[in-house]
Amino acid sequence: MGSTSKVCNVLLRIWELVCSAVVLGIVAKFINLVIRAGGQNDSRLIYTLIVASISTLYSLLFMPPFLYTFLAFPADFILFVMWLIAFCLLVTRVATNTCNALWYSTYWGYYWGPYYYDPIGFNNVGYAGCSQWRAVLAFSFMAAITYLVSSILGLIVVVKHYNVGRKNKTNPTISSPTPVGPYGGPQTSQVPPTAPAHV
Repeated sequence: MGSTSKVCNVLLRIWELVCSAVVLGIVAKFINLVIRAGGQNDSRLIYTLIVASISTLYSLLFMPPFLYTFLAFPADFILFVMWLIAFCLLVTRVATNTCNALWYSTYWGYYWGPYYYDPIGFNNVGYAGCSQWRAVLAFSFMAAITYLVSSILGLIVVVKHYNVGRKNKTNPTISSPTPVGPYGGPQTSQVPPTAPAHV
């Protein structure tokens, strides 16, 4: 496990923490607004909130550059899949319209505004909360990619560590013993030619 892989691991964990914390903060604030308005929470946002919470805790626990953090590469891959699902679920809500979609106007922008004091349809939501919505989509995607890179890095480090250990077991270094003379010292052939002769 070289120093380069350790540094890369720490940097990836920091970025995972940033991505998950951004998504967690924005989605948690939005869900709080929906609860205050007495509205119905979107199950896709609840799922995203859970994934972001798990990721935040996970990245903090596995940030130290020890071998056990690389052994967690299967968990990194699972989190990659979970983030990818979260991203796809959120994107399908708005498709390519992003902040012009009907769901955005009647749900995200409506509650983020907050325009929930008036009935839906009697207000101009516009682009309320659009930058936050785009941030959730962007950081969800970046979190997924970062966890994929972490899982690949962990797999490479673990395989390399396993191969080095296996090579050391199959090819142990055996040092040849020094020939010993009849009186316990080295044989005369091993004495350097400049050494004085024994009387």
